[in-house]
Amino acid sequence: MEVRLPIFQIVGYQNSGKTTLVQKLVKNLSKRGYKVGTIKHHGHGGEPDFADKGKDSALHRSAGARVVTVEGNGTIQLTASELKWDLQQIISLYESFNLDIILVEGYKLESYPKVVLLRTQEDLEMTQKLSNIFCVISQVPLLKHQCKNLTWFLRSEEEAYLSFLLQEVGGHSNE
Repeated sequence: MEVRLPIFQIVGYQNSGKTTLVQKLVKNLSKRGYKVGTIKHHGHGGEPDFADKGKDSALHRSAGARVVTVEGNGTIQLTASELKWDLQQIISLYESFNLDIILVEGYKLESYPKVVLLRTQEDLEMTQKLSNIFCVISQVPLLKHQCKNLTWFLRSEEEAYLSFLLQEVGGHSNE
């Protein structure tokens, strides 16, 4: 199945600012009229914590339902149990939601265009292992030879990197 939505990844090690950056991008893109979907990789092991324990949806899940959806006031909460979901399966679900853009937090090894967040100089090795990097945002200064052929910003240059990212992400089309 061919994906028609622009998809961008935000990747980095734990506590590198991924969630904060995704929130800023979603807020800014939404203000500009884009319908944004997000996918977060729960990379800490185990199942994500569901806040609805004791509710009907949790009872349905514990009884063995593989897919549970709760709707209220135009909002749905969908949970589905599969042995292992890969990113492509989740993206396929998102294609039915009439979105303009999908932002993916995590899934470092996937090949979508990605922003890499660095905490330290040592994190720079990640840029050698990952594909399709279009931007690096670092908490520490980098030397030109360390990031050749990469567009990069210091994390303190928020206005500059947000402007760049919003132009890249908002102006991108897979058509």
